[in-house]
Amino acid sequence: MLKSRKTFVIVALITAALVGLASTGPGNRYFEIAKNIDIFASLYREVNTYYVDEVNPNTLMREGIDAMLASLDPYTNYISENEIEEYRTANTGEYGGIGVVTTNIDGHTKVIMVNEDYTAHKSGIKTGDEIIEVDGTNIVGMTNEETNVIMKGQAGTTVGLKAIRYGSSDTLSFSIEREKVSIEHVPYYGMLEGDVGYIKLTEFTMHVSRDLREGIADLKEQGANKLVVDLRGNPGGLLIEAVNICNLFIPKGKKVVETRGKISKNNQTYKTAQSPLDTEMPVTVLINRGSASASEIVAGTLQDYDRAVIVGEKSYGKGLVQVPRPLSYNSQLKVTTAKYYTPSGRCIQALDYSNRNPDGSVGKIADSLKSAFKTVAGRTVYDGGGVDPDIIIKDDTLSQVVAMLYLKGHSFDYATEFYYKHAQIAPAEEFVISDSEFEDFKNWLDKKNIVYETETEKRLDSLEALAKTESYYVDVKDNLGLLRTTLQLEKEKMLDNNKSQIKRLLEQEICSHYYHERGKVRSSLRSDRQLAAAIDILNNQDKYKRILHVQ
Repeated sequence: MLKSRKTFVIVALITAALVGLASTGPGNRYFEIAKNIDIFASLYREVNTYYVDEVNPNTLMREGIDAMLASLDPYTNYISENEIEEYRTANTGEYGGIGVVTTNIDGHTKVIMVNEDYTAHKSGIKTGDEIIEVDGTNIVGMTNEETNVIMKGQAGTTVGLKAIRYGSSDTLSFSIEREKVSIEHVPYYGMLEGDVGYIKLTEFTMHVSRDLREGIADLKEQGANKLVVDLRGNPGGLLIEAVNICNLFIPKGKKVVETRGKISKNNQTYKTAQSPLDTEMPVTVLINRGSASASEIVAGTLQDYDRAVIVGEKSYGKGLVQVPRPLSYNSQLKVTTAKYYTPSGRCIQALDYSNRNPDGSVGKIADSLKSAFKTVAGRTVYDGGGVDPDIIIKDDTLSQVVAMLYLKGHSFDYATEFYYKHAQIAPAEEFVISDSEFEDFKNWLDKKNIVYETETEKRLDSLEALAKTESYYVDVKDNLGLLRTTLQLEKEKMLDNNKSQIKRLLEQEICSHYYHERGKVRSSLRSDRQLAAAIDILNNQDKYKRILHVQ
């Protein structure tokens, strides 16, 4: 109750201050703000005092804040004091921890990646280990977010872990010193066929442009004369890092992006500030629907300057800029302050949050409202819907059964068992699952009694329930039974029908156990249709130049 009174007093003081502004300021706007805060404070007080059940005032206020901000856009968020560290990690790529990535599989916290450079690896933690206790706290049943909070901490402190390892009935105990962990957002780069280099970027955190520069420079020393930059699934991050990455490929003094907001100080033009790394090397950039924000700045800017051929699928379409604003009690507001525009003048924002539908939903910007812009070489590009690739290559759609095997952790668990049964495997780029090993996997699923339900079966269950409710089940019972039998027979073929996708999934999971994240990436490249198209463009320079309209 004391916290509730304190919160109410703060709200009341803010209200009083705004009422004062209303009497001396520009009038109506300040008055409306003050009036509505007064109403909100009164409502908050009345609910807290008179609601039939006891309410948590902090939870009540947080629900109100989140609902208010959700009416604006998904990117304007309140960050409480206990969420600040996670927010800093997202921006800096650094945190105090032991260097592992965990996931929650049916309430069990399993290590899915171990970074070779940090204390967890040096202490003997392995991919596939299940963490059951942290500093004396049983974590079975906890969410991944909850376990991350207690595993992370100040560098130099020690965390005690208890774990179960495949094939052993003993509980393993570890005492591991936390250290400053830097997340690798350039997880892999290397040479592909001939003189083509490849580099993958997963997020735009602090100093990632430096890591990218160093990686590309190393590739050039290895003989790379052409380059694939992979931004697929990259959600973005720091705008300045996008500017610095563009600066690797275009000359100093060129406009990269312009931001325009309601307040004049948010109207800024960002230009390249350094000498580029290489302005001549042919470049392809891979994007997909998961490429957003800063990824789209890089792809859109290089496209506008005709500096790279963009390959893959249309990007997400996030053309909004957020900045953090400090609030009381060490909390922050991440607020959308501007839209950004690429050098040609286009904003690639796909959803129009300022004009919601009557039901509150948000529609995409209509094609009729999109405008055409020109690249430096005169190619036509459009705003209002993400970055369109120069070469469209659709990625393979993940089948339902493969998605189930991955999300339920079955492919990971099989890979863990495989790891402990095989001392070594071929290099990641060469390792393949044989047909006999695929049959072993199918038998493994049978022994585990793994049952999965297809979407068609779920709909059939709903239809059967509806038939019973509407009293015509007896009339259709036989037909429904026949359909269910047919579906079961087809389901038994699903593993064989999706054999190639399942084998690729298993290969990547197994390689991650032996060769960590780099191995998983290397394994995935072998069957990558979009990457193959990007390499093909680079190796056909006449086609490359025709696409870019350059001589």
